Amino acid sequence: QAQLVESGGGSVQAGGSLRLSCVASGNPYSSNSMGWFRQAPGKEREGVAAIYRPGGSTYYAASEKGRCTISHDNDKNTVNLELNSLKPHDTAMYYCGAACRFSQAVTDLGERAFDYWGQGTQVTVSS
Repeated sequence: QAQLVESGGGSVQAGGSLRLSCVASGNPYSSNSMGWFRQAPGKEREGVAAIYRPGGSTYYAASEKGRCTISHDNDKNTVNLELNSLKPHDTAMYYCGAACRFSQAVTDLGERAFDYWGQGTQVTVSS
């Protein structure tokens, strides 16, 4: 099993930036791949970005490409998400997910590919 703890959320004005972090603990094989998802009030959870930790390959939602960067620090078992040029519609709870197995579903940011989830960190962007 893996335990995930997110941090770094907060309130920013439009155009600002935030750096979210997710620390994974437990069985390292339970977090072969990790990803960031977000859920706005009244909407379904959607994928933002994912990373295959052994090789470092990254995958982004088409709408987020160029506006965010996912990275990892394997020594610290941490995956980060840099959010730039934030807009009010980016307001959401951001969740970190971990997948035991790398698959096409991970690269497609399919929620069902991820086995473990953190509690989330809130991002609020004001205009």
